[in-house]
Amino acid sequence: MDINVDILPAVEMESPAGADVNASIIWLHGLGADGNDFAPIVPQLVLPSDFGIRFVFPHAPSIPVTINNGFVMPAWYDIKQMDVERHVDEAQLMQSARWVHNLIEREIERGVPSDRIIVAGFSQGGAVSLEAALSYDKPLAGIMALSTYFATANTVAINPIHNSIPIMICHGSLDPVVAESLGRKSLATLQNLGFVPEYNSYPMEHAVCPQEINDIGDWISRILNPE
Repeated sequence: MDINVDILPAVEMESPAGADVNASIIWLHGLGADGNDFAPIVPQLVLPSDFGIRFVFPHAPSIPVTINNGFVMPAWYDIKQMDVERHVDEAQLMQSARWVHNLIEREIERGVPSDRIIVAGFSQGGAVSLEAALSYDKPLAGIMALSTYFATANTVAINPIHNSIPIMICHGSLDPVVAESLGRKSLATLQNLGFVPEYNSYPMEHAVCPQEINDIGDWISRILNPE
């Protein structure tokens, strides 16, 4: 993935609109979508009015995707086989993680402390979020992994600064695209590494549902609760 860009284009929203921003959430979409995918969820999170959160929804570059017959579409990395182990292009995933690091650095430059930044992602975006956040060299507020899998579990260079980082995993029990067994495998892997993730399962497919949105809003509120 030879995309010559330092900062990915993104949809940005502030909650509440016009508030003084003191926290950021960088939220990655899934395969074939773009940064507009999760923007409509922001008002549904019902976050406290005294929060000032900037949501950053970056657009993945468009690349050929092997499992879709090489069709060019927005993707954080190529998926070579749709088997349980998910054969992915790890070099491309790592490049996407570096782009997330650049987005984090930009938020810091814009005045948001690193420990007030959450990295989130759905499906492919979740796999990148786990890699990007756990390998980042400054403390972060948390990681949100939605309907995803830990693609770099065997290779990620975890920075010890994140030993107690809050992690929320959500998955649909009826997911035909990323089986829930992969979400539970991510949970077990993270637990074996010493993390204490929160795990939520919902009777849904490869999507989000109202109860999940409520739970995400509650989790964000707890993680970013002002002193």
